[in-house]
Amino acid sequence: MNSASIFAITNNDSHVNQNHHNFMPYLFTSESVSEGHPDKVADQISDALIDNFLAFDPQSKVACETLVTTGQVVLAGEVKSKAYLDVQEIARGVIRKIGYTRSEYMFEANSCGILSAIHEQSADINQGVDRKKKEEQGAGDQGMMFGYASNETDDFMPLALDLAHKILIELAAIRRENKQIKYLRPDAKSQVTLEYDDNNRPSRIDAIVVSTQHDDFDTEQKMQERIKKDILNILIPRVKSKYKKYAHLFNDKIKFHINPTGKFVIGGPHGDTGVTGRKIIVDTYGGKGAHGGGAFSGKDPSKVDRSAAYATRHIAKNLVAAGIANEVLVQVSYAIGVAQPTSICVNTFGTSKTPFTDGEIARKVAELFDMRPYFIEQRLKLRNPIYSETAAYGHMGRKPEIVEKTFVSPDGKIAKKKVELFTWEKLDHVAKIKKAFGLK
Repeated sequence: MNSASIFAITNNDSHVNQNHHNFMPYLFTSESVSEGHPDKVADQISDALIDNFLAFDPQSKVACETLVTTGQVVLAGEVKSKAYLDVQEIARGVIRKIGYTRSEYMFEANSCGILSAIHEQSADINQGVDRKKKEEQGAGDQGMMFGYASNETDDFMPLALDLAHKILIELAAIRRENKQIKYLRPDAKSQVTLEYDDNNRPSRIDAIVVSTQHDDFDTEQKMQERIKKDILNILIPRVKSKYKKYAHLFNDKIKFHINPTGKFVIGGPHGDTGVTGRKIIVDTYGGKGAHGGGAFSGKDPSKVDRSAAYATRHIAKNLVAAGIANEVLVQVSYAIGVAQPTSICVNTFGTSKTPFTDGEIARKVAELFDMRPYFIEQRLKLRNPIYSETAAYGHMGRKPEIVEKTFVSPDGKIAKKKVELFTWEKLDHVAKIKKAFGLK
């Protein structure tokens, strides 16, 4: 990794890095969508297929797209695997778990049609990825991936996105409890607008949008009043109670837009067709930092769109946690079939707390983290069935944990797997980074 050509040297002198930019107050918005949103239904089916393939054959190569619409699921993609799966049953299991279990939704787990057009992976692509020596495994595609972290929240995520996700996670919990609010349906969206102060820190919540699918009401007026009241008196206090650090940002001055179009009975795949990989900003940083354009769901870890995006998040989070900077964006890029990245770039947005330029930080990053695809897979344990959990409410900023999962194949084989989720969120390189940069 010592080839100088892979670094984007930025023109930040070290003294420039020491000065924090003066920001004028500004508004910034991020959105999230629920697990019942049609695009997310598609993501979750694609990732459930990945998990099942990896559970029975960890070397599976999979790229699987899902399309969902009224009463219909279409699966398409390329697979190279020893595993044999009942893809229909896997898809139905996901739809059931999300909550599409009633015929009036016009998309229901037991009755929807499922068409599979999955076929074998191209040998032309495969020859660039598989090598005699595993370490020389080439990138599954060209492209650039970004990882971002900021010390705005405890999980090193941008606050607007974090809040947007938390609102929908709580809304789904309330729907499943079916006690306080009984009319909720699975499809929902949220959006949070924050105001940032002169020091680029969140100073207040300007607006919150919540749109939730619901059962039919007698009258539209009654419906609007009831939903607004329940969101403000039940949902928002629950979200606020989980946000000790920023609870003070919730006040009476927030502009709330609750189901602003009025009625939202028709939703999910019946209301809108959903496709895998259309919510890449929801999946990452809510528009903060940057995005290389590649989706994650439905791809095995040899696809750098997924694995390198996780690896750059891991680097950015550990750099911020180690005190290198308040905010870090890491870019990596690849050529198809080539193991070494074509570039690594680090941007600290002028918030660096070290005497090093961003270009010098990038050099050190390349020494500390081997960014060849095989080593990313090993470091983050990516050949495990860990992807279903990523497919709703964001791939980043989640809690690493060890869980046991059980998979059953059509021929009755059972695979029990103890796996570690969200390994890229671990702060396991902080000490190494501090040492490399001479920080106490």
